[in-house]
Amino acid sequence: MGLGTGITDELLSYHGDAEPLDGVVDLAVNVRTAPMPDWLAKPIAATLTDLARYPDSTEAREALAARHGRTADEVLVTAGAAQAFTLIAHAYAHARHPLVVHPQFTEPDVALIAAGVRPDRHILVEHTGFAFDPASVPVDADLVMIGNPTNPTSVVHPAEAIASLARSGRLLVVDEAFADTVPGEPASLSRRRDLPGLVVIRSLTKTWGLAGLRIGYVLAGRDVIDRLAAQQSRWPVSAPALAAAVACASPDAVRAEEQIAGQIAAEREHLVRLLAGVPGVTLAAPPASSFVLFRVDGGDRVRARLRERGFVVRRGDSFPGLGADWLRAAVRETLVSDAFIAALRDSLEGGG
Repeated sequence: MGLGTGITDELLSYHGDAEPLDGVVDLAVNVRTAPMPDWLAKPIAATLTDLARYPDSTEAREALAARHGRTADEVLVTAGAAQAFTLIAHAYAHARHPLVVHPQFTEPDVALIAAGVRPDRHILVEHTGFAFDPASVPVDADLVMIGNPTNPTSVVHPAEAIASLARSGRLLVVDEAFADTVPGEPASLSRRRDLPGLVVIRSLTKTWGLAGLRIGYVLAGRDVIDRLAAQQSRWPVSAPALAAAVACASPDAVRAEEQIAGQIAAEREHLVRLLAGVPGVTLAAPPASSFVLFRVDGGDRVRARLRERGFVVRRGDSFPGLGADWLRAAVRETLVSDAFIAALRDSLEGGG
């Protein structure tokens, strides 16, 4: 473990959706692509007849609060979870020692740098399975950001380890965008109201395929929520997105979400078994979310060959702490994984 920078600001802004997708299977983006259920599609569509009205987030905040055992004033709805990082970066630009734990989603760094704050980076390493030791975080770090489950490693850190970072005078930001992909959400801190300075960021785009709708939310104490809300423009989240938030927070939706998480786990285990049987492939750590990180020699070359064979995977060198030999693949249906592994084997052998 240790502090590290070693990556350009331009590369930090790279995301999987930058990959051209004509005629290929997209394994670079971790958004579920199953058809939208009627209980979600219908309330979204219903808002289209009343778009002359300015959106009101009250019902969405109340529904999301109930889903996490909180009060509505502890919820802020955002235009995608990524917007939350921008709000935090500007609201807490005075932080003296901001720290981002990597490898992880790079939008926290991008947002902080844009706000004039350059964070330290605490780099987790492969030989520990990208495990996180809270004792390694400097005591004076007054803004700490960490993903759980972590993108791109697919590692889930124990809830107790993350919770132990909370203390007076520190803002602890936990990115739980993929928490609902883990059955039972055992490591989630979304219901913890007792931890000082805790901020939990959630997304509705991954499981429910709503990336184009831009809907996420923040859970935190009222003082933090008020501070972040002051950074938002008026009416920042559209009526269709708010309708989606209400629908996805319902008890029926949460039960469906749990079933999907179980399905993802089974499909992920299938993919992991296949990857483990491919010579030259090294898994980063036991994955727990809807994507898998693995290492191959000549990753850039293998990635190009995979594209020629109809599959796009996520490059790893835009994540601090990784390099070009690291690749990330989304978990898909078993037949898709079977075809992907066949293409990967062929790519590693250098055929064609």
